[in-house]
Amino acid sequence: MKNKIILFWIIVAIAIASVVVIMKKPTKLGLDLVGGSRLVLEAQTTDTIAKITPDMMESLLFAIENRVNGLGIAETVVQRSGERRLVVEIPDVSDLNKAKEFIGDTAELEFKREITKNGVPSGWASTGLTGKDLSKANLSTNSQNGEWVVELEFNNAGTRKFADLTKELVGQPMAIFFNGDLQSAPVIREVIPTGRAQISGGDNGFAYDEAKRMVDLLNAGALPVPAEIIEENTVGPTLGADSIEKSKVAGMIGLGLVMLFMLVYYRAMGLIADIALCLYAIILFAIFKLFGVTLTLAGIAGFILSVGMAVDANILIFERTKEELRQGRTLFTAINAGFDRAFTSIFDSNMTTIITCVILYMLGTSVVKGFALTLALGVIVSMFSAITITRNFMYLAFGTGELKHPAMFGLSEKEIGKAHQVVETKRENAKFGILD
Repeated sequence: MKNKIILFWIIVAIAIASVVVIMKKPTKLGLDLVGGSRLVLEAQTTDTIAKITPDMMESLLFAIENRVNGLGIAETVVQRSGERRLVVEIPDVSDLNKAKEFIGDTAELEFKREITKNGVPSGWASTGLTGKDLSKANLSTNSQNGEWVVELEFNNAGTRKFADLTKELVGQPMAIFFNGDLQSAPVIREVIPTGRAQISGGDNGFAYDEAKRMVDLLNAGALPVPAEIIEENTVGPTLGADSIEKSKVAGMIGLGLVMLFMLVYYRAMGLIADIALCLYAIILFAIFKLFGVTLTLAGIAGFILSVGMAVDANILIFERTKEELRQGRTLFTAINAGFDRAFTSIFDSNMTTIITCVILYMLGTSVVKGFALTLALGVIVSMFSAITITRNFMYLAFGTGELKHPAMFGLSEKEIGKAHQVVETKRENAKFGILD
C-alpha cells in the first residue's frame, strides 16, 4: 500500500507540472488559424551550376524543409512553384525578418583552386567540391593554437572528390569559401584519402559564436544550390478565431458525453476512468507544448479524437473486472485479474499503432511526420493513463475493501457468483482468485 500511495503523489506531481507548463508556455497554432508569413525562394545558377534541374529542386526542398520543420510538428508548408521556385509558409510569424531567420542563411560551401597568370595568383576557380558533398560538420579547436575551427566530414562521393583534389594540388593552396567569403586557403601538404577537412577562419581565427553558427548551418543542410528570397509577405488565417471557439465547444461536448457514458455504465469505475481521462488530456496537452507542436484545425480535431479513444483501454479493463466479479472473485483479485488479462490486448493494439506511426514518420512528408509523432505520443500517454493512473486509483479506492454494493460497478446482486474456496492454493492461481 505504501508504494501505491507514493505512486499516487507522483501522479499528482506530474499533473501539477503539466498544468504549470500549459499555463506558462504559449500554444502554437497553425497557418489556417492565426496566419503567418509567406516567402518565395528562387534557385540561382552559378559558375558551376549552369542549369537548375528537377533533382536539384527536390534536394533544395528537402534541405529547406529539414531546416524549418525538422521534427514535422511545426506545420510549416514547403512546396514547389514552377521550375525554380519554392513557397515557404510559416505559421504564427508575422515579422518577415523573423521568418527569414526561421529559414536560415542559404549556406553555400565551396572549395576552390588558385588561378595563376604568368606565375602570379589572379583568383580562384571552382573545383566542383561543394556543400552537397558534405556529410557533417563539427565544432573543435586547433591543437596548436587553441583557436576554434570547423571540422568537415564528406560523404562517399565527396571523399573521392577530396582525395583526387588533394592528390592533384599537393604543394598548392585550396581555398574554402563559405557564402561566397574566403575563410581560409590552406596549402595541401599530402594526399588526404579520409574525406576530412578543416576550416580555420584565416589569420584571426573564428570567434566561438561564428564557428558554432557555421556548424549549425552546415549540419542543417548546406543548400545544394544557392537560393534567393524574391518575394515576402504576410498571410491571414483562412479559418480564424471562430473555428478555435467551435473546436473548444466540440471538444467539451465530446469529452462530456464520453465521461457521462463511463459514469452511467461503469458507475464507480467510470468515475475513476473520467478522472484518469482528464489527467490524460492535461498531460498530453502539456507534452504537445513542450515539444512545440503546432496545432492546426485538423490537429485539434485529432487531439479531441484521441481523448475520446483513450478511454477504450479502460473499457477493456472494466469489462474483464466485471467478468471476474461474476465468477465470484473477491474485489481485489477481480481488479488485479482485470488489469492483467486486459493488458495483452491493450499492448498489442497500441503497439501496432506505434509501429504504423514509426513507418509514417520515416517515410512521410513533414505534415505526415507531425501527425505520426502526435499520434504516437497520444498512444503512449493513453497507455500510461490506463495502466498506471487508473490502476493506482482503483487499488487505492477498492483494493482493500469488499464488494458490498455491486451496483457501484454496474452489476446486480444476482450477477455476482460464488467461488469455491479451499484452504491451500497455488500462488500463481491465487493472483487471479482461482482457489481450486
